Amino acid sequence: MDDRNEAVTRRRKLNSLRETSNAFTNQFKRTHSADILQTMFAEKTKEQLSDDPFVTSVAGRVVLRRVMGKASFITLRDGSGTIQCYLRKDGLDATSYEEFVELSDLGDIVAVTGTVMRTNKGELTVEASSFQVLVKSLQPFPDKFHGIEDSELKYRRRYVDLIANDRSRSVFAKRSAIVKELRRFFDDRDFMEVETPMMHPIPGGALARPFTTHHNALDMDLYLRVAPELYLKRLVVGGFERVYEINRNFRNEGLSTRHNPEFTMLEFYQAYATFREMIALTRELMRQLTLSICGSSRIEFDGQVLDFESSPRETTMAEAVASELALARSNDIFRVEILRTMAKERSVAIPPGAGWGAALTALFEQLVEPKLVQPTFVTEYPIEVSPLARRNDANPNVADRFEYFVCGREIANGFSELNDPDDQEARFQRQSELLDSGDKEAMRFDSDFILALQYGMPPTAGEGIGIDRLVMLLTDRTTIRDVLLFPQLKRAPQ
Repeated sequence: MDDRNEAVTRRRKLNSLRETSNAFTNQFKRTHSADILQTMFAEKTKEQLSDDPFVTSVAGRVVLRRVMGKASFITLRDGSGTIQCYLRKDGLDATSYEEFVELSDLGDIVAVTGTVMRTNKGELTVEASSFQVLVKSLQPFPDKFHGIEDSELKYRRRYVDLIANDRSRSVFAKRSAIVKELRRFFDDRDFMEVETPMMHPIPGGALARPFTTHHNALDMDLYLRVAPELYLKRLVVGGFERVYEINRNFRNEGLSTRHNPEFTMLEFYQAYATFREMIALTRELMRQLTLSICGSSRIEFDGQVLDFESSPRETTMAEAVASELALARSNDIFRVEILRTMAKERSVAIPPGAGWGAALTALFEQLVEPKLVQPTFVTEYPIEVSPLARRNDANPNVADRFEYFVCGREIANGFSELNDPDDQEARFQRQSELLDSGDKEAMRFDSDFILALQYGMPPTAGEGIGIDRLVMLLTDRTTIRDVLLFPQLKRAPQ
């Protein structure tokens, strides 16, 4: 039967149910979930269950259905797991068994009341004394064992994917556990969770193109948050010395296996700390996360075994690029002309007018970053690409900044924060010039943030961690769409 004919048949069955009962009743009361029953009777034998009958009422979606004349089996899935039910014609009233055979289908949500038993094969089962269709599913149900094979359809109809795919449900259950563990980690270290605005009058906190919206009552344009950084730093100015936010950010950029225009970040700030403390904190966070979520600090991702127990590798960006380019003289890495020549030879695109810092960063991102498999901290990012980070005291051309990479993916970005209002004002001015020249990812000038720094922000370090990529890593998923319940997609064809 094709899908269209099956939908027609299911609609006919619904009409029959409407004639005899409330087809969408809300009066049934479940007494036990599947996992509770499995736990309660895990050690009970078939004979013990027979000698001490236990009556229960269960409900869930029919994910397996075997009709065998006068006796049938179904498997129900609720939010906790699955439970098998056994239906006999002579164990139910004639109307109920006929309703089951003639009017129910895979995907229906049904209720069963009966006695807990164990089959000859040892499976815990509810032997039904009553059966009722609570919700009739009008759409064809995917094969339980194969799920949705069309990945595009899986993302567009995530609700069906979750019904049919155990692994998808597991990914999102693990995602929830990861976020809980992140909160626990920072709460245990006296960080305070806060909430900052998602609509900004001035976009800032990251080099990214924002989404624009309009507030009718105020008659003003607003921008969806590209990062919470500048608001969180305002809180540090105000005296909250350890803050974190698990936040939704929006960046008007392309879609890929690693990018979604709406994504989740953890961002945190600690007064009287440097980027070195952030590196140490990140290492400990990753060790604890892998142990808590995966049960080991050695995990597998995309065929690679990754070690989060050992000390991660650390290198400066200049060292990493110089090694990749096999430069003979150590000072060549600091000459923009040589970097431009090397980039051209290797077909690496460098933005027009880019200085040494932007050229070095382009070479790093395209040639080095994909090769950083084991956990690696890359430090000394150029000031040119770090408009909010503190200058290094020994080398003013680089920032006290790091990024953390695993399997060629940036997981975290942190730095000692720039708290000199004059330096920050000059960098904002430079960003404004880039914006005026056509760089749509450049930052706007935020005069209120400069004012906040003029009141005085203590020495501070901060960091952002991409939660979506973190979930990818800890669930061994190579595309970001697999860890987003409802990823952004192109408009569906008509």
